[in-house]
Amino acid sequence: MSAAGQLLRVQNFMLSADGFGTGEGQSFERPFGHADPAALASWAGATASWPNRTDPGGTRGLDDYFTRDFTHNIGAEIMGRGKFGPQKGPWENLDWEGWWGDTPPFHTPVFVLTHHVRPSLSLSDTTFHFIDAEPVEALRQAKAAADGRDVRLGGGPSTVRAFLDAGLVDTMHVAVVPVEIGRGGKLWDSPDELLDRYHLERIPSPSGVTHHLFWRR
Repeated sequence: MSAAGQLLRVQNFMLSADGFGTGEGQSFERPFGHADPAALASWAGATASWPNRTDPGGTRGLDDYFTRDFTHNIGAEIMGRGKFGPQKGPWENLDWEGWWGDTPPFHTPVFVLTHHVRPSLSLSDTTFHFIDAEPVEALRQAKAAADGRDVRLGGGPSTVRAFLDAGLVDTMHVAVVPVEIGRGGKLWDSPDELLDRYHLERIPSPSGVTHHLFWRR
């Protein structure tokens, strides 16, 4: 059952200095198109709490806090179809099960926005639901599935922007990385575009990333 205090949160959304979250030319081999995902995610990958870490160590402090906070009180995720895979149009087959292998990192129900629905897919403790819905309805379904916890809005940039423009995002954390991508999926020309609706605090990190924290006015 949906709880009145449930939030829609953007967590650890990684963005280039020129406002792009993905590059151009997405493919099976290149989920971020021409952009280098390592350049966007290196700050998180260096932390002690990075879930894919295979060796001991890693940084602590601000970046590590945000890496740990990614899953805190999250009961469901919403993502655009491009985050699930590179296919366009009707599904030619149902063999594609996402970029993440047999154990996706979400551990919750995930609602994938698509105009071409397909049956739900369960892998480990993650179930993907493919829905053709406007942001308000997608959020309603995700909150109902989240068992009273918050919903994370996972991206890509056009999906995040659609929910922002619909006034549905409660809090947002964007990690702006000092690289430029030049073209692709853009979230903003400037974060100041959101200041009519959100407070913003910018917090620089020793890693070179600037963490942008937004919350409703």
